[in-house]
Amino acid sequence: MGVFAPITTPFDEKGEVAYNKLIDNMKFYAKSGLKGYLALGSNGENKSLTTEEKIKVLDTIIKHKGTNQFVMAGCIFESTKETLEFAKIAEGLGSDFITLLPPSYFKKEMTDAVLLRYFSDVANNVKKPCLVYNAPQFCGGTVLSVSLIKDLAKHPNIIGVKDSSNAANIESYLFAVRDSFNVIPGSANFFMNALFMGANGGVISLANIFPDMTCELYDLVVAKKYEKAFKLNEKVIQTNKSVSGTGGVAAVKYAMDLAGLYGGNPRLPLLPLGDDVKKKIEDYLKKEGLI
Repeated sequence: MGVFAPITTPFDEKGEVAYNKLIDNMKFYAKSGLKGYLALGSNGENKSLTTEEKIKVLDTIIKHKGTNQFVMAGCIFESTKETLEFAKIAEGLGSDFITLLPPSYFKKEMTDAVLLRYFSDVANNVKKPCLVYNAPQFCGGTVLSVSLIKDLAKHPNIIGVKDSSNAANIESYLFAVRDSFNVIPGSANFFMNALFMGANGGVISLANIFPDMTCELYDLVVAKKYEKAFKLNEKVIQTNKSVSGTGGVAAVKYAMDLAGLYGGNPRLPLLPLGDDVKKKIEDYLKKEGLI
């Protein structure tokens, strides 16, 4: 599989989507070693976009990806109807995978049975393969249980899970279904360890800033060059903690600016970084020779 970047959505000074800047970023990513992209995920500020904007952002990413790159489309809505409607639009635009996050508004009602029905209903009605997304920090604390993942792995059109929660969850998933299901880490903090345990790729926010670094780590593990991989992994984890760990999407975007890409500010209500945090990030990246 390989490394996927959860693409950020650029906004201009007025808070409007800067599609021209997205195209510029994509031209750079298309020449990298990235396997593909997660469009309209948390780094893409999915919930801050209108449906019309989501369609145009997704279309822009698909039209400007590299020849051998793939696109996961985040189809994140509260109802099965809305999710399915957007998933079909994403299919029509040329998405390769449909990524599904659990609904969160009625959190107490999101039992395994409800979620199994939700994911299955969407997967039954689309042609593209589906990935489920375990990210309790973004959906009210809902965690996809190991039992649910086992049931989802039996569905012919649900091919994997992206886990952005913690190392303990992904370890449980890998031990349960790694021989029959794609288990994809969503954090640089446990990317390498997950690869050792049987994951076959990752969706890593750091790849928005330094795609070559994250792809190199993946390649070293695949080539069994473990000593070099361990050394690089330390740098990857520390860089990740020094960037996204200090300010989430806003920090990723600021680091992109420093690296020569267009990050810009997040869309309100998310606030831009304070000058003190900016200085810490810039000082770290300069010290490590990354900018």
